[in-house]
Amino acid sequence: MEEVIAANLAAVRGRIEAAALGAGRPAGAVTLVAVSKTNPASTVRAAFVAGQRVFGENRVQEALEKFPALRREFPDLQLHLIGPLQTNKVKDAVTHFDVIETVDRPRLAEALAREMERSGRRLPCLVEINTGEEPQKAGVLPAEADTFIADCRDRLGLRIDGVMGIPPHDEEPSPYFALLREIARRHGLPVVSMGMSADFETAIRFGATHVRVGTAIFGARKPMPAAAK
Repeated sequence: MEEVIAANLAAVRGRIEAAALGAGRPAGAVTLVAVSKTNPASTVRAAFVAGQRVFGENRVQEALEKFPALRREFPDLQLHLIGPLQTNKVKDAVTHFDVIETVDRPRLAEALAREMERSGRRLPCLVEINTGEEPQKAGVLPAEADTFIADCRDRLGLRIDGVMGIPPHDEEPSPYFALLREIARRHGLPVVSMGMSADFETAIRFGATHVRVGTAIFGARKPMPAAAK
């Protein structure tokens, strides 16, 4: 298992570097967020052994089951929350994650601001943008992004470092990546989290600073147990 994951990581890193250089960007301009959701701690540990330190998890509860022990062993871990966050999980998210990528509505932003003020732990946050305006997806609509980002920063005092998004499935992603990049540019935000296993090279050409890759590293996603969904 360790050998397979190490080889997969090396291949993905090589593709990221080639895409960055092809876009006229430095080889180290893009951070790989290894999406470890549904993978057991033993599998995730193999990625640590291969040198990976930045991980993304979709669910707070799943992260709590895997990462405290891994963090003790690998204290330089950086854990990103990349899935929807319920307000009743905000305290755990602020305690155990290092970056919140899915700030997507005023009520959540307010809950995060309160918890960060209470705990003194001021995490970097990304605003999730629903670039395709898909009703089934979370995220702020593009037309509302400017007002929401300003409110998060000015009224709530959140540390908004960037934006994230997922283009519509089975559509050419380039226009959606360009839109996300433009929203970040308007606000002077340095982080643009976009691109997954199937399209991260395209995302890098459009300015992604972080790509979220799971399947290309860990293989096909394992089904979640019913209790964890």
